[in-house]
Amino acid sequence: MHAIEVSHLTKRFGTLTALNDVNFSVDVGETFGFLGPNGAGKTTTIRILTGISYPTTGTATIFGHDIGRDTIAARQSMGIVSETSNVYDDLTAWQNMIFSAELYHVRRDIREKKATELLTTFDLYERRDDKVHGFSKGMKRRLTIAMGLVNSPLLLFLDEPTSGLDVQSNLIIRDVITGLIHEGVTVFLTTHNIEEANLMCDRVAIINRGTVAAIDAPERLKKTIQSVQSVVSFDHSSADQLADVSRLPMVNDALKEGDKFRLYTEDPATVIESVMEYARSGNLRVISISTLGPSLEDVFIKLTGLQRTGGMVHAID
Repeated sequence: MHAIEVSHLTKRFGTLTALNDVNFSVDVGETFGFLGPNGAGKTTTIRILTGISYPTTGTATIFGHDIGRDTIAARQSMGIVSETSNVYDDLTAWQNMIFSAELYHVRRDIREKKATELLTTFDLYERRDDKVHGFSKGMKRRLTIAMGLVNSPLLLFLDEPTSGLDVQSNLIIRDVITGLIHEGVTVFLTTHNIEEANLMCDRVAIINRGTVAAIDAPERLKKTIQSVQSVVSFDHSSADQLADVSRLPMVNDALKEGDKFRLYTEDPATVIESVMEYARSGNLRVISISTLGPSLEDVFIKLTGLQRTGGMVHAID
């Protein structure tokens, strides 16, 4: 039995097809990443999997329970952390935790124990009696995730868990997620942070325009891309140098990222030689140079039809 099984899922809004015959499964204990550009169908999929919305056609099951026909049983095993904070600002952190425990039907005799444990884990216990309206964004996000874990779920839906957060909150949240993974909790993660998915996920699905373009382990997906990257930094870097390094032999594309240049090539040895010759001719010193294989971001860009401009990723109209 799979933790999640999606079969021929289609969702239409009038003439708009948000999901088009989507199929995938998530194994028990797996960390599954769901990646795609804005409007690709990620949120629609999560809304269906968590019983908030219904598909036009197709089915989705959670631990064998059909989410449409057996919604209550399917939701009993899941925790849900949406992208937007669902905490109540006029309640204290403790009151939010207890209220969430009641919504999840956590037994009265263990509510306070779970609330204490989770607030401590997320470094919020000392602020348990403070109203949430005075919390920072990172603290609210930590509280939101704590509330989603109060029922000790077997399956956790995480929608952009670390987006726009401070370093401390990022580290705490990632440590907690890693701990859950080690405990065998199944995690369904949507994120714009492709490196986060690369580091945390057993497999990722890339969805674009309502269709799943690829599903595989991150490292196997990377092997579908042939391009290699050489990253070089000179002692003096300027935007004018980008045009020069773009014209070096065997360079297919070049980007300036901060004080570094990222050169895409299928022949890194030739490019490195060319870079060293360019540096000598321009009286420059190479501070660092490294060769990297394709990244998960490269796969994402290739499969979704996005493009890089000046180090940023943009949609192609």
